[in-house]
Amino acid sequence: MENRKVALITGITGQDGSYLAELLLEKGYDVHGTIRRSSTDYRERIAHLEGKPNFHLHYADLGDSMSIIQVMNKVKPTEVYNLAAQSHVQVSFEAPEYAGDVDALGVLRILEAVRIVGLTETCRIYQASTSELYGRVEEVPQNENTPFHPYSPYAVAKQYGFWIVKEYRDAYNMFAVNGILFNHESERRGENFVTRKITLAAGRIACGIQDKLYLGNLDSKRDWGYAKDYVECMWLMLQHDKPEDFVIATGVQHTVREFTTLAFHYAGIELEWQGSGIHEKGINKADGKVVVEVSEAFYRPTDVVDLWGDPQKARTVLGWNPQKTSYEELCRLMAEHDLKLAKTEAALMKEI
Repeated sequence: MENRKVALITGITGQDGSYLAELLLEKGYDVHGTIRRSSTDYRERIAHLEGKPNFHLHYADLGDSMSIIQVMNKVKPTEVYNLAAQSHVQVSFEAPEYAGDVDALGVLRILEAVRIVGLTETCRIYQASTSELYGRVEEVPQNENTPFHPYSPYAVAKQYGFWIVKEYRDAYNMFAVNGILFNHESERRGENFVTRKITLAAGRIACGIQDKLYLGNLDSKRDWGYAKDYVECMWLMLQHDKPEDFVIATGVQHTVREFTTLAFHYAGIELEWQGSGIHEKGINKADGKVVVEVSEAFYRPTDVVDLWGDPQKARTVLGWNPQKTSYEELCRLMAEHDLKLAKTEAALMKEI
């Protein structure tokens, strides 16, 4: 690879993009990110980076190939991290065409832009793939050789993205790789994702400004890791001597119920569970109040219930530590962060 260290990150305003930008700036990169034009500003996760001399933002959209080609030609990156996506599984059932355009064809537009601009031999590409590809899982835990069985419009679109990366790697000898990301969370996670929804609600309920939390399938099992650790593995994949796909996971699995119990614990509430299925409830042991209920509104038309990754390849080949931040520490970080937010909100409400 050439000595220039220039990274282009799509989805830089998201959880992963903001952590990756911080990591690459620390490593001496010129970091460029793409943002979409919007009347609402979504840049709060990267506001602290704006103004730095080697941090730059450009308007582009994965649905607009011309904008991607223009940015690619202007920046001429040595590394591209395609993190932008319609990344919410439930939303993909309600907006399947949009999910397909961004999550499938958007990947193709990135690859074609690299090729058209003439960066095939000088630019390495990381594609954020997903454990949702495994869907109705064929084996547990899942590794790089486990067959895919996508089970949502989001996962089907992401499967196209996965295979088009492999095709361009073979057809054009591009250094293009897929990171099969299992669920990764943080205090920067979007508020409509279940872990953040849980930690925000735990804090607000503890502060008396929310009565209940409504969830879907409490038995769903996930392999939850810390996003800040996962972006390090993304970077390591592009420093490897050959292009390979890797599972990025912790190798540890928990249910939504277990995450909820621990998050409420860190917010100062001990839960007791009663009932089962749609009738299951989480009760505050201290006062007997029902603070968690199950709602059919949050059940998906087709639901993936058992995701558990095997990070052995990333550990041995890349030297990445999947247990750098434990599940318990991740939950504590998120719960304590959101408890502080809730306390601030409660104080403001008293002043009004």
